[in-house]
Amino acid sequence: MSNRILIFGKGYIGIRLQAELKCWLSAQRIQTYADIEKEILRYKPKVIVNCIGATGEHNVDDCEKDIDKTLFSNSYIPLLMGEAAYRHNIKLVHISSGCIYHYDYTRHKPISENNIPDYFDLFYSRTKIYSDRALEELAKAANILILRIRIPLDDISHPKNLINKLVKYQKVIDTPNSVTYIPDFLEAFKFLVKKDRRGIYNIALKGGLYFPDLMEEYKKYVPDYQYKIITLKQLGLTRSNLILSTRKLEREGFKVKKVKQAVKECLAKYFDK
Repeated sequence: MSNRILIFGKGYIGIRLQAELKCWLSAQRIQTYADIEKEILRYKPKVIVNCIGATGEHNVDDCEKDIDKTLFSNSYIPLLMGEAAYRHNIKLVHISSGCIYHYDYTRHKPISENNIPDYFDLFYSRTKIYSDRALEELAKAANILILRIRIPLDDISHPKNLINKLVKYQKVIDTPNSVTYIPDFLEAFKFLVKKDRRGIYNIALKGGLYFPDLMEEYKKYVPDYQYKIITLKQLGLTRSNLILSTRKLEREGFKVKKVKQAVKECLAKYFDK
């Protein structure tokens, strides 16, 4: 299976996937439909994976600095990929985001894939909603799988890893959030592609991660590390904070880890490398 998968996007997720799958990773810069088609004709894949996306140089607020680039990367390129998958009768796996909902911790249940995205407060989130909604409709006719990930937590050091980010900021919010444990994401990817699923799937840990819990686990390895807990109001940034449902993925037969189990596993491996 792996040698018939072609990944577009040489960022954090694309490189992690390629290393796991030992598949093709396109070096082509995508500016037109023809750029995608050229790679499809070159490699003749059964599955193409879109890992292209703009998240800002430092954080998602930076997406406002280049509106055209963000719209092109997060909205237009996924539609070009969907059209290519439809025309060539191949599977598209689009790596999306769960940061597209408003969430009331006092009233709402974990957000399922059936909920309509409604978080338009942030430009980054809007661009993700545009492509998700279009690809979800196209998935009725084309073989399209949309994997929503959220706040990557990884057992290797990387600037995009939640551990690295929180250690650098030295401030953590007091609100639990869904996170995606990247080693489990890689397994879920293989699992769903093998089953040839289409449509939307949330790929996250079961439950919400309270960031201070992660930092306390980190302190077991770095006792001198100090951090400060702040409220969302003190953070002062427009962000989507929420809990995603994992029931759909679990119903497929995939074992989803609980947050506490994954955090212990993650930090042990993080400091073992």
